Amino acid sequence: MSNQAAWLKTPKSKFEVDAGPTTKAGAGEVVIKNAFVAINPVDWKIQTYGPPTQLYPDILGRDVAGEIIEVGPDVTRLRVGQRVIAHTLGRLTRNPAHGGFQLYTTAKEITVSPIPDDIPYDHAVVLPLAISTASAGLYQKSFLELPYPTIDAKPIGKTILIWGGSSSVGSTAIQLAVASGLEVVSNGSKKNLEYVKALGAKHVFDHASPTVVEDTLAALKGSKLVGAFDAISSPETLKASGEIVSQLGGGIIATVLGSTSTEGLPSNVKGVGVNAVSIASEQPEVADAVWRKYVPEALRTGKLLPKPEPIVIKGGLPSVQDAVNTLKKGVSAAKVVVEL
Repeated sequence: MSNQAAWLKTPKSKFEVDAGPTTKAGAGEVVIKNAFVAINPVDWKIQTYGPPTQLYPDILGRDVAGEIIEVGPDVTRLRVGQRVIAHTLGRLTRNPAHGGFQLYTTAKEITVSPIPDDIPYDHAVVLPLAISTASAGLYQKSFLELPYPTIDAKPIGKTILIWGGSSSVGSTAIQLAVASGLEVVSNGSKKNLEYVKALGAKHVFDHASPTVVEDTLAALKGSKLVGAFDAISSPETLKASGEIVSQLGGGIIATVLGSTSTEGLPSNVKGVGVNAVSIASEQPEVADAVWRKYVPEALRTGKLLPKPEPIVIKGGLPSVQDAVNTLKKGVSAAKVVVEL
């Protein structure tokens, strides 16, 4: 078994294919032979900006889909030969073996799920980081603290605002919130309104409309709002979602840019920055409830759909740079994935 990886060897350099780390499944780990990997904004941002906390050389990539070829000595719920997806935790462990952009990835079992045979790898791979990111904001203590998702969720009489419903994280957050018994109000571009509604949102508005704040407030009036999840978290979207939450009595907005700053938010609104890996490291009960107990059954029964649609880039590891460039230019209601 010869591993190859797309390395980021120095700050702001291009990805370079070279020999990958030796893989070995330790305690709580599995080794996955990757069929597809997906690209996330964090990948092009690290490459473009070279943050001072980044180690080099490193293997980026957080989403993989493939087949388990080895399980750790204590892993009992997964087996060799299973088709799986994984949120790889290289950002947490700072170990290149745990990165996604390689032929064989060592993954922590706590963020791995089997996938049914009728879900192709190229569709399944859009989910992992989005699952963890959405879960971190929706379920962790000091965040929105929703009830955990279940297959047969009953309405709990509460509502959530999810800003950016057609994004990768927004698409998953809507589905998880519905599986937690909440009513969802969301938004997206005009061409994606039906897509967002099909994910389970009850009301969906055009985010570019000059009346989006007023329309959203009207839809939320009289409901018990638990807070908001801003899956975009630009200054413009935070201003809008902050105004909505403020006018409905205040509360929490989970943001995806990792900043807990409340600068610019109304005084009765608190922004809490989501860190996807924290559901495995700081509050593993969340990863247990979502990744181990909910996701496998939800995928099997069709309660969790692998959305958004993939944009497939062929050519294996040498094409990772092209795929990152494609995402950096911008996509809508889609996720860029690479076939290995």
